[in-house]
Amino acid sequence: MLVHVIADYGEGDLAFAEVAQRLIALIPDARLVYTPVAPFATLAAGFCIGQLGLNAPPEGTVIYHNVAPREDDDAKREENAGERLAFARLKTGALVVGVNAGHVYSFVRDAAEELGWAAAADSGSQFRSRDIFPRAAADLLSGKGGKAAPLDRKDIPDVPAGKVAYTDGYGNLKLTLRREDVPGKEGQKVRVTIGKKEMDAILSDGSFGVDPGQMALAPGSSGWPLPGGGKVEWLELFLRSGNASEAFGRPESGADVRIAGRA
Repeated sequence: MLVHVIADYGEGDLAFAEVAQRLIALIPDARLVYTPVAPFATLAAGFCIGQLGLNAPPEGTVIYHNVAPREDDDAKREENAGERLAFARLKTGALVVGVNAGHVYSFVRDAAEELGWAAAADSGSQFRSRDIFPRAAADLLSGKGGKAAPLDRKDIPDVPAGKVAYTDGYGNLKLTLRREDVPGKEGQKVRVTIGKKEMDAILSDGSFGVDPGQMALAPGSSGWPLPGGGKVEWLELFLRSGNASEAFGRPESGADVRIAGRA
């Protein structure tokens, strides 16, 4: 059984090993794949959940995620309380389990057949994703429990437009923009601003449709079928023979992206 773990534990961190050990103890046939995101990067986590959960996942796939900035309440937290554990059963058959924080469920909200709160305490351990949440995930997977109450779709925010969502290992910046969001024709030059950095980019229908050293703004490798038909294709910034993230000063997930046409 494929179990994706998406979390802001550091790569190679003991935290992932401890969570993996607990998950395998409760789900013995689990084959774990870890996808790390930056600390508290709920938008990046949500993007990964969408990409993995909505692209024909193998039967029985579970996506277990934990990015919990504990920003749901500014008051003093008792017993390490944080965002509540939620779950989504997607139309692809994948089961998503993790705290409802920020934008983690935004990309799959409309593709969920069921959204709910999980029957798990939201406090009692500083390391809830090891000590409390795996049991709820196992119960939800087995169908023997784990549910507490429905989760209203209106309580899950929309995907924010015009943001850096995720940076891959090549430095490509995956954006919450589609081609129809950016006016202009293929081959046209546009001005892209992220933070204090501005660069020209070429509108392209494929990342390699530019010369080495040029920045392209093009539909990338990320996207998925839509519930009502069609497909969403997210744009990405790609610096051929270079690293777009470094060129823009390594922007964080959630950074604003502004695009202006050029004559």
